[in-house]
Amino acid sequence: MSIVIEKAVEQLSEKLPNGFSSTAKFIIEGEGSIIADPDGVREGDDDAEVTLTADTDTFRGMLSGDVNPTMAFMQGKLKIDGSMGLAMQLGAALS
Repeated sequence: MSIVIEKAVEQLSEKLPNGFSSTAKFIIEGEGSIIADPDGVREGDDDAEVTLTADTDTFRGMLSGDVNPTMAFMQGKLKIDGSMGLAMQLGAALS
């Protein structure tokens, strides 16, 4: 597991202490992917109801609160595939 993925799993686990009600995948370009589901947050590449893709800087910014997920999406820095409703729930949890 890359250091970036390891740190992202740790930070996402803090923001989603009870996991996520559905299955979401976060793809960090060039690093790997993370799954958040009712079992918690972990490295993985499972199928998901929503997939969020961003580069390392954008993802770090969203986790730290320096990057607004909605603005990142509108600027094309965050790509969403799947349920927009679930993506909005994740955005609220990350903010």
